[in-house]
Amino acid sequence: MDAKVTSPALGARQVAAVSRELPRIAVQCVDAIVTEVPAYRAALRGDLRLAIEQAVQLALAGFLRLAAGRRVGDPSTPIEQSLAGAYELGRGEAKSGRRMDSLLSAYRVGARTAWREMSSLPAVQRASASDVAHFAELVFAYIDELSASSVTGHVDELTDETNSRGRLANALLAERDPATIETLAAETGWALPNWLTVVLVAPTRLSMLLGRLPDGWLRATDDPGRHGLTVFLVPGSRGRLLTALGDRRAYVGCTRPWAQVATSYGRAARAAELDALGAFAAVEGPIDTDAHLATLVLNSDVGALADLRAKVLSPLSEENQSSRERLAETLRSWLLHQGRRDAVAEELHVHPQTVRYRMTRIRELFGESLDDPIVIRNLVIALA
Repeated sequence: MDAKVTSPALGARQVAAVSRELPRIAVQCVDAIVTEVPAYRAALRGDLRLAIEQAVQLALAGFLRLAAGRRVGDPSTPIEQSLAGAYELGRGEAKSGRRMDSLLSAYRVGARTAWREMSSLPAVQRASASDVAHFAELVFAYIDELSASSVTGHVDELTDETNSRGRLANALLAERDPATIETLAAETGWALPNWLTVVLVAPTRLSMLLGRLPDGWLRATDDPGRHGLTVFLVPGSRGRLLTALGDRRAYVGCTRPWAQVATSYGRAARAAELDALGAFAAVEGPIDTDAHLATLVLNSDVGALADLRAKVLSPLSEENQSSRERLAETLRSWLLHQGRRDAVAEELHVHPQTVRYRMTRIRELFGESLDDPIVIRNLVIALA
């Protein structure tokens, strides 16, 4: 469609007949988009829906001028106006933090619906087979032009906004004053959400993640902790975020108001550090820090935990290594099962009498300290 003049697919009377149906066809197109593209079901309502219907009608009018063999390249024509509108639509999707897949799906659905409605009109059906084929070719070529224009707008907006959105994300992580944050958000066109969750992901996994994150995310240009991870600030439902991550390895911080998002980053970063040490080796998929709070607490000061273990387990120090391990394992299970011998035996895969024997030895070593609630608390922490 880069020729200056297209060969006509429809005669003047056919174009006039289709033009009279454009308002109805535009409504049909939007109805189909709302039904088939989930991202627009809630968005296309009220005044916005009317505006979109008018935009679709304008795009179809531009197409009809093309089908009639009118010139392209003149900025005053509906064709160029439609392309300009598509470009701005792509920029708008980027400003909203949305991907292009929903918009491109809407174009495809709209094109299919428009073709079905227009080709069913008697005026078009009376055209020759070759003219109808040419007409169909122009419909989908035109949609390709609109799609390409929107993609260009999306890319241009992302290029323009990357630095400003990155600065906003960095400012949020640095806990800059609220006035500065609000100013940066306004300049970026990003509506400050009530809640944000930080997600950290290895750069090698970005291609698998970008297409799944909920809309409206920010990407920091720097990792404050220098972990070599990519930092995302994601608004909206935590459950939706975890669902989007699927089985992909990522570190999900706590959900906090935007002014406290640095806390979310700190928690996610700590999870990444512990994962590198093997703390989450048995966990598949994303590390949801809300589900591993005890692990994070216990490992907040690794040195202190080691000292606590050495102190409270000192009564076992005279035993040989094999005995120490068996007795410590039994004591841990005994404490967690609140002394239920059968439950301990089942967990350790030993006979209840073996549990009884081991606990007798443990009581010989620990003495009356096992009756002290503070000692019990410390043992539970040390053995966890």
